[in-house]
Parts: sequence; structure tokens; C-alpha cells
Amino acid sequence: MDIEYQSAEAIKRFQEERLVVALDYLKENSPYYQRLFKNNHIDVSKIRTIEDLREIPFTEKKDLQLYNWDFLCCPREKVVDYVTTSGTLGEPVTFVSTEKDLQRHAFNEKKSFSCAGVKPGDIVQLMTTMDKRFIAGLAYFLGIRELGASIIRVGNGIPELQWDTIARLKPNTIMCVPSFILRLIQYAEDHGIDYKNSSIRRIIGIGEGLRNQDLSLNLLGRRIKEKWDVDLFATYSSTEMGATFSECPYGCGGHVHPELVIVEIIGDDDKPLPDGEVGEIVVTTLGVEGMPLLRFRTGDMAAKIVEPCRCGRNSFRLTPLVGRKNNMIKLKGTTLYPPAINDVLDNTEYVENYVVIVQYNDAGTDDVEIKIGLKYIPTFDVIKDLKDRFRSRIRVAPNIEILPVSEIHAINFPAKSRKAVKFIDKRQSCISTH
Repeated sequence: MDIEYQSAEAIKRFQEERLVVALDYLKENSPYYQRLFKNNHIDVSKIRTIEDLREIPFTEKKDLQLYNWDFLCCPREKVVDYVTTSGTLGEPVTFVSTEKDLQRHAFNEKKSFSCAGVKPGDIVQLMTTMDKRFIAGLAYFLGIRELGASIIRVGNGIPELQWDTIARLKPNTIMCVPSFILRLIQYAEDHGIDYKNSSIRRIIGIGEGLRNQDLSLNLLGRRIKEKWDVDLFATYSSTEMGATFSECPYGCGGHVHPELVIVEIIGDDDKPLPDGEVGEIVVTTLGVEGMPLLRFRTGDMAAKIVEPCRCGRNSFRLTPLVGRKNNMIKLKGTTLYPPAINDVLDNTEYVENYVVIVQYNDAGTDDVEIKIGLKYIPTFDVIKDLKDRFRSRIRVAPNIEILPVSEIHAINFPAKSRKAVKFIDKRQSCISTH
């Protein structure tokens, strides 16, 4: 029986058995964790429960960057795939997968796609890249293949090619960044494509949220749903944890796969929070051969949902991400995260592109300035309209400046950047690409 459908107590026992194996593996094979255990006088043989994990220091992104290859637990000749992920100190971090790790990726995505209702015989159109040192596209390919569904590897962008593929091959599922769906819809409307009667019945989103904290569709989700009445599924994953939290058809949070990752939610005091409270997601990977991680701080903020889901799974779920801990903004006494700002801008019809810049003012508090490029010039006062939209959504209004679309585009896509830069945090003297 699938462990996700067993009792919470059985799931915890199962994970703790896997934890013991993972700790023994790190003790024997990880230069980084061998040093950490020694320097902190940690006897891993005494770490037997999830609660015992609190005795072990966190692993942070800067550790991965400073000591990247010390996390490698196998000979380099066992590595079959190399990818990179963003680091906190400017340079990307290398992550590796062995053959066993790729099989683990396939298992993870098989379970995630199955959770979202994909089944053998379905056809999934992948609007994600499989190159540029990303793991996502490859993992999706492996998982769909393992599930027994069919795959169309179209890649990202190019609405014309996407619609031509849909017309020719009749996929019933799309996987892509949700905001791209709006571009697909706009292209279809501009070119007389009857998208509402196409073969697509399901959209699985990556990289962007579709729901609010109360699990209702957010502005982006509602805008897609109002235009195109298909089933929407949100997912959350990261390269470092090698696991995906996918919604089931009931849309009540992202389901964890207990075989792959142990999750803690910690507060500002670095201690675990009660279930239901928003805090930072900390993960311990299970079953990873190449670069396993122990108590890795993701920087992402969410809460656990532990009530059993109507789908029958008893593994806990994560709420939609609130944002990233380091990107929290305190604007005029209101605490918010960039996704709340993005949600307003992504759903304003006359906004073509934008960048959000946060910096300290003379008083040492946060200032938020948004630079915006316009699709067209409305007949009304754009800045006033935007400020009204922000006040209705987040209760406060940032500073707004209108610039040429080309100027914003140059900021969004600097040389060598793999992701669009929409948020610049000058408080930390670094750029976040979320």
C-alpha cells in the first residue's frame, strides 16, 4: 500500500527508518557532514526521530556555495547529470545526479503527475526547457515516461508552435509557467483559435502560485480560469530537495511524498512551529546518492496542513508559498512578500513588464519602487489606477515609475541570466530571480 494513504503514525515511523539510513550514509560518505558532525560533537547514532533532528545545525545555501564539492557523496565517475541552481553569493551552485538519483526523480514526478490526475495514455505537452542546466524538464520527462503517459517536448515560449502542436497531436495536459497561459490565450484570441474547445483539459503550473493562503484561486488563477475553464494544478519543488509538492484534484495544498523528503517548518527563533503556522521550509532529503542534504533551509515560507485530504492521502500538505524569507518587505507598517506585488502587476491588462526594487530609505525602513513598461497608453491616470489596485490588494501603495518597455526588458533579462529578474533587493546587495 502506498505510504501516503497510511496513517500519520505509520508515515512518521516510515520516515524515521529512512532518516537513520540517510544519516549513516552521510556519516560514511559526505566530507561536509562528516566535518559538521565532528565540529558539533554530534553522534548520529543517537538521532533516531524527526524531533531529534533539532540537534543538528541547519544547512544553508551559502554552505552549498562555499563548500559545493564537499557535499558530493560518491565518486565523480558515478555522476550522470550535472545541473546548476542559484546561490546566495552570486555564483550558481552545481548539483549532480547519479543513475539512482535520476530514478528517484522519475519516481517523484511519477507520483506528482499521478497526484494531479495524469494517468497512462494521457498526452502531456511540456512547455519547459530540458537544457540550460535545469533539472526540471528532465525530471518531468522521466516521470511522465515512468507513469506511462506520452510526452511532447516543445520547450518554453513560441505560442504559435504550442498551438500548432496542440492542433496536430491533441494533448490533454499542459505543463508550464502559469503566466504563459495568458500569452497562449491572447495569441489564440488574436488568431481566431478556438482554444476553449481544444483538447486541453488540465494545466499543471510550475514556478508561480495559483492560489491564496485560503486555497482559493489567486488573481492569476482566476484570470486563467475565467478565460479557459480547464483544471488547474499548482506545484512546488526545488533542485536541492529533489521532490515535488503537487496538488490533487481537490486543490487543498501540495502533497508531500514521504519516501523522498522530511519537512520541518521553523519560525524566526529557528525552532519548529505548530502545524498550520507559516514559517520557513526546511528539508532533509531521503534516498539521494549524489548530494543529499540535511536540514536544508529553502528560504521559502509556507505552513503544513495535516488534516486528511478528501483524496484519501494522509501525508501532510503545504499551503501555497507566502514568499521567500529573505525577501520579506515591511512597507509603511505592512508586512508583505514579492508574490503579492507580482499578483497585482501580472493581472493588470496594460502592464507589459516590470521590475520591483526594494531598498532602505534615509530612516532605515523599506522603500519599494516599481518600474513599469506599458502595453499601451490608457486614457486614465495609470499611476493612480495602479496605486488604487495595490491599496485594495495589499493595503499600501509603492512608488511607481513608467519607463519604456525596452528599458524594463533589459533589466529583466541581463546577460547570462536564466530567469527573468523581476525583483531586485538592494538591501542585500543581490538580485533575486523569483
